[in-house]
Amino acid sequence: MLSGIKVIDFSQYLPAPHTTLRLAELGAEVIKVESPVGDPSRAPSGEEEMGYIFQAQNRNKKSIVLNLKDEADKEWALQLIAAADVVVESYRPGVADRLGIGYKEALSVNEKVIYCSLSGYGRTETMRHLGGHDLNYLSISGVLSQLKDQTGRPIQPGTQLADFIGGITASETILGALVKRERTGEPSYLDISITDSLFPFMSNHFLIEGYTGEQNGADKLGGKYVCYYIYETKDGRYVTLGALEPKFWKNLCHALNKESWLTGHFSKTTDDNPVFKELKEVFANRTLAEWTQFSMEVDCCLAPILETSEVVNHPLVKSRNLVFTKQGVNYTATRFSEQESKFSPPPKLSQHADELKQLK
Repeated sequence: MLSGIKVIDFSQYLPAPHTTLRLAELGAEVIKVESPVGDPSRAPSGEEEMGYIFQAQNRNKKSIVLNLKDEADKEWALQLIAAADVVVESYRPGVADRLGIGYKEALSVNEKVIYCSLSGYGRTETMRHLGGHDLNYLSISGVLSQLKDQTGRPIQPGTQLADFIGGITASETILGALVKRERTGEPSYLDISITDSLFPFMSNHFLIEGYTGEQNGADKLGGKYVCYYIYETKDGRYVTLGALEPKFWKNLCHALNKESWLTGHFSKTTDDNPVFKELKEVFANRTLAEWTQFSMEVDCCLAPILETSEVVNHPLVKSRNLVFTKQGVNYTATRFSEQESKFSPPPKLSQHADELKQLK
């Protein structure tokens, strides 16, 4: 889809490299510009040649080392920008300008450039001077307040939700800017904040809170009702039930020969509710494997909570090639068609310097 589009990537760590990975997998040529010490996520993990996060986010890219404090290397960087369609950087606001590769400099050598700055809090003055990480962005956006255990304590996620959503938002915005440029010939400057990117998650919550004062969004989704709940299985694992619609609830009740539950569709998950008590007992009588089989046969919005090692063997994941293996490494798809059409392993530091020197 993006064949012929050239991206110059000055980013590191996770969010913006995920942006450029998504562009690369759509067919763009991505040239990753690294400092002499390389992207910090290259730091070795155990016996691996390069860090796990670097491996996950940097396939299908080319690598070149430039010292942007060196005038000759900075000039080379501007030559790359001059020939590019898109520039992506993830420095703190103002750093790219000080290095001489900011939007103003990019526009001076490329009047149609699409320039994307991805940062934690954006370029406005309020918090631009502060560092941050995934957990901080989740906190300020309100998303973390929606992830609480039964005591009301926020749960610390084991995946970087904000970083990935920020990366996806940036790639989506870049694609929009490419369409705009195709129509108008105009350049674009994109100030993408990872924190901003989380606010669509809270769109229902803010509206509902404004009307009702309720802090937790749609009350049907918070574990309040028996039809939308996480249940424990016989072997100490868990399944998710999402039977909000009457047809799914009926399918579950009929399949389990529990017609007495039909009127308890939206009854509460409280200890004095007999339907809730029976549901917990029923789910505790079968293993995760048994409920997984049940979920494939009975259309009731039931799904197993899978561990990472189990996901690759789920029928949906296999059929859609959502996790694929190359050179003994498992990679997660960023697009869901023609995934096998292009693959190159994550590049070694400055692997493509000689190739790119010929283009100077």
